[in-house]
Amino acid sequence: MLKSIRKLRQNGVIGINERNINYVNPNNPRKLLRLVDDKLETKRVAQAAMIPTPELFGVVRDARDMKHLPDLLMRDDGFVIKPAQGSQGKGIIVVDSPLRGGWRMASGRRITMDVIRFQINNILSGMYSLGGQTDVAMVEYRVKFDDVFGKISFKGVPDIRVIVLRGVPVFAMLRLPTAESDGKANLHRGGVGVGIDIATGFTRQAMQHDQLIELHPDTAHPLENVQAPYWDDILMMAARSYDVTGLGYIGVDIVLDRERGPLLLELNGRPGISIQIANRRGMRFVLQQAEKISLENHSAARRVEIAKELAAAAPASPLAGEAAAAKADAAPETSVSG
Repeated sequence: MLKSIRKLRQNGVIGINERNINYVNPNNPRKLLRLVDDKLETKRVAQAAMIPTPELFGVVRDARDMKHLPDLLMRDDGFVIKPAQGSQGKGIIVVDSPLRGGWRMASGRRITMDVIRFQINNILSGMYSLGGQTDVAMVEYRVKFDDVFGKISFKGVPDIRVIVLRGVPVFAMLRLPTAESDGKANLHRGGVGVGIDIATGFTRQAMQHDQLIELHPDTAHPLENVQAPYWDDILMMAARSYDVTGLGYIGVDIVLDRERGPLLLELNGRPGISIQIANRRGMRFVLQQAEKISLENHSAARRVEIAKELAAAAPASPLAGEAAAAKADAAPETSVSG
């Protein structure tokens, strides 16, 4: 085990301790973390900066708001219910369309109003929030995902995670729903992570449960060499997320809507490290190079150019299947999804 960990570090793989000590703690002032830990706050600052996000239909804060729930959920094209301060994709309900006596979820299962009310009450109680504090339930527009990922996704909506250091996008991956993940693009639930080349927007290798794979487990379609559309727009949105939050090390989650294009889904002040396995390379080289660059007067567009230059210059460092050992030097994560 020690030999494997040593080899991973030599290949530039960072563990959670290194992530926290060198990147999260120095770059993310605690007073600013509320801007990403609370999805309502994230939506507020993003909209103020004209960064597109899924439309917010309404917020359920207490029993009085619950009385208006039937009217709030009258959406022919579905909706999403999520805890504002949720973590790891827990507590989220994705509804596709109305169904007699209820609705059809993205997973294909039927859900009733009684079940939705029960779930919202759980959200309000803080069951899914960071620290167990009381929360509110958001009702949002359901993203209609771009068909470009249709062959490599099982129901649900894929998203793209971009890691940003001081405004420079440094690593990216595509997260794909599976049958195991119940149609959610969440690695903790069995979703698939596919590395993306920052310089080109093409997918690289993929992983599920921290093990390398080549085909989607449900569609059996190859996962490599798929072009992510709107790639420059996605990188610009990621770079600008630093400007609107002031947080120097964040994960930016973006979804592709077939009608509205890229939409900012949420931000994460403690993004996971499994993205290294998906890309089969460690993050340390690019992170260290980005730290050396003075970014004080650079626009978001210039920071995107720098990101592509760093990605093209990064040494190849393919990782073996034991890359999951990169997590061995620390305790489990306490932040939002992978």
